[in-house]
Amino acid sequence: MSVDVKPKQRLGQVGSRRKRIIVWTIFAAVSAGGGYAGYSKYNESSTKIEVPVQKVRKAEFVISVKTRGEIRSTRSEILSAPQVPEVRIVKLAESGKPIRKGEVVVEFDAASQEQQMLERTTSVRTVDSEIVQTKASHRMTDEMDGMNLMTAEYNLERAKLEASKAEVVSEIEGAKNRIDVTISDGELTQVKTTLKAHDVSQEADLERLQQKKDKAARDFERTRGYLSKMVIHAPIEGIVNVLPNQRSQGSFGSAPPPFKEGDRAWTGAAIAEIPDLSEMRVELKLDEVDRGRLKLGQELRLSVDAIPDKDFEAVLDWISPIATVIERGFGTREKFFAARATLKSLDKRLRPGMSSSAEVVIESVTNSLLIPIQASVMYNGKPAVYVQRGTQFEIRPIEVGKRNDKEIVVLRGLKEGEAVALENPVEAAKRAKKL
Repeated sequence: MSVDVKPKQRLGQVGSRRKRIIVWTIFAAVSAGGGYAGYSKYNESSTKIEVPVQKVRKAEFVISVKTRGEIRSTRSEILSAPQVPEVRIVKLAESGKPIRKGEVVVEFDAASQEQQMLERTTSVRTVDSEIVQTKASHRMTDEMDGMNLMTAEYNLERAKLEASKAEVVSEIEGAKNRIDVTISDGELTQVKTTLKAHDVSQEADLERLQQKKDKAARDFERTRGYLSKMVIHAPIEGIVNVLPNQRSQGSFGSAPPPFKEGDRAWTGAAIAEIPDLSEMRVELKLDEVDRGRLKLGQELRLSVDAIPDKDFEAVLDWISPIATVIERGFGTREKFFAARATLKSLDKRLRPGMSSSAEVVIESVTNSLLIPIQASVMYNGKPAVYVQRGTQFEIRPIEVGKRNDKEIVVLRGLKEGEAVALENPVEAAKRAKKL
């Protein structure tokens, strides 16, 4: 809705005392409710009165909700630091730079991880060597235990054989042989017990070494996983947006600076974002009164500050059911309802973060007679306007209809093309007199 304001009307000057008296007579008449508020000259000086005017026009009358918003991508990929302690950024893509899928966005210093990788590899090999040595030692023990078992069994059988000769030897020899059998049997039992103890001990040794090997293998795999995460590639095509380093000390009262090469990142730190530019939306902030006037599915007219030559259309698809309150300090706070609208068409110049103005049309009436809202004054308790008549202004009552934040619909009292004052001419004259 364009508003054409004419050059301000210039009211001339007076050169005689008689005309000055006429001027003040007109002022008195206006103050008493007279019909004229304009005049051509008012004193002997060079002071000139200027009253801005605008023509009554016929146009579409619109009641709308206007607000500010910010362009965002509907979907974006956040690139975060891996679960590696205290990694340092050695390469970082430039913020705002277009990037293709698979290209390097962030690269971390892998020197410490490579060193750990060598250490883990050595640990795994060392444990493998210990297992081989332990098994070899177990085999030697098993062979010795086998010999001891066979010897004990042989001694027992020989003792039993000697004891079987009790009938042909003396009673003393027979008793001695029986004692030898008991001793040999005890020795065999002891050997068998030793064998079982060795088996349990060997099994425990191998289990301990296996656990040690498993831990070394897990450490190796974890370190290899760390190495694979030292380079982060773009998962989609888009524009790189480097995010703020929340642990960086910025200047007082300013936002944290973005990540840069050389910064250290913590586990899970969001370093960069790649928005999907194939679908965009605008995030809005609505006043409490405006929220109640809007409905989902309504269309928006969107004007992006950075793209002044083109308007966009969007559809309102979400309004927060609860208000967001932001404390601004010193007892002040901001309260608004968040909302989102999806753009129906895109432009290759659109970028996330661009500021925009949004307008939602609530009501529209075509061919309405319109005047600026500042042209309306109250006269005898009713709306009126100052209508220009040459170099003078006539106050005229009017009947008005609906209004928005800029214009008023005139139902009766004016015609298209008539010029109305945007300021009270009497007040303008009073100010000019004081100069």
